[in-house]
Amino acid sequence: MVADGMSHEEILAAQPDLEAADVEEALRYAAEAVRERELPIAAG
Repeated sequence: MVADGMSHEEILAAQPDLEAADVEEALRYAAEAVRERELPIAAG
């Protein structure tokens, strides 16, 4: 949802079972998951 441009507030409104800390933890998890990987850069 963040990658699609949604704000934290929009995510929380769309997913009422989540709390702000859940969104932050998901972002931390995603950052750690890609920390040691090389990601291809799209030519443009």
